[in-house]
Amino acid sequence: MPEDQVNHPRHYATQGKIECIDVLEQLSSNGEDFRILNAVKYLWRWRHKGGIESLKKAIWYIQRVIDQVEAQKSG
Repeated sequence: MPEDQVNHPRHYATQGKIECIDVLEQLSSNGEDFRILNAVKYLWRWRHKGGIESLKKAIWYIQRVIDQVEAQKSG
């Protein structure tokens, strides 16, 4: 099976079942801001680095914010 470069790239090694993104979201004062800024980074450079893969990564970060906000509203 090919590696999933968007959701779980190999170079984002996990420690057990925890990825770096999980730790950063917990440590940041506002995880939403961290994820939105990363999405902007990928959108900014998509034509020059990564192409469609960078656009998918931006969507991935934005979707995490959407999921969190929706969970907070329903919880």
